[in-house]
Amino acid sequence: MTDITQSRQVAATPDKVRGLPGHATVGTNDLDAASVFYDKLLAVFGIGRVLVQPNRAIYYGHRTLEFGIIKPFDGRPATVGNGGMIAFEAPSCSKVDEAHATALAAGGSDEGAPGPRGENGTGPYCAYFRDPEGNKFLIFRSGADAASRFRH
Repeated sequence: MTDITQSRQVAATPDKVRGLPGHATVGTNDLDAASVFYDKLLAVFGIGRVLVQPNRAIYYGHRTLEFGIIKPFDGRPATVGNGGMIAFEAPSCSKVDEAHATALAAGGSDEGAPGPRGENGTGPYCAYFRDPEGNKFLIFRSGADAASRFRH
């Protein structure tokens, strides 16, 4: 069991609270490299570190644990889940674009360029990428912002 007394909390300062999925995690074999990637990616949404367990895990969120990168508890190498994907909702289409570009610039790989999805392009605005260890992510925007962008 991890000694949580060695953990340190770092406050995040968002302009408004908007949650990611409740406490989803991905495994990593290189916590330092993964933290560089996720520090950059999640900063696009104004999300910072909320809990750091040295040499074990880093958790991100607005004010509480929402997403984490962890070394597997069993000590074996982290592997990518087959068919698994984590989706982050963006406040706007431009944030979808920015997050996708940030992920690729930080070492991620493209799994689907930003754009409208669905029949006749009337669905949500989405982008897909993998982090440097192969975990798959979706960044999306549904609603007025996505619809208004393509009705000009």
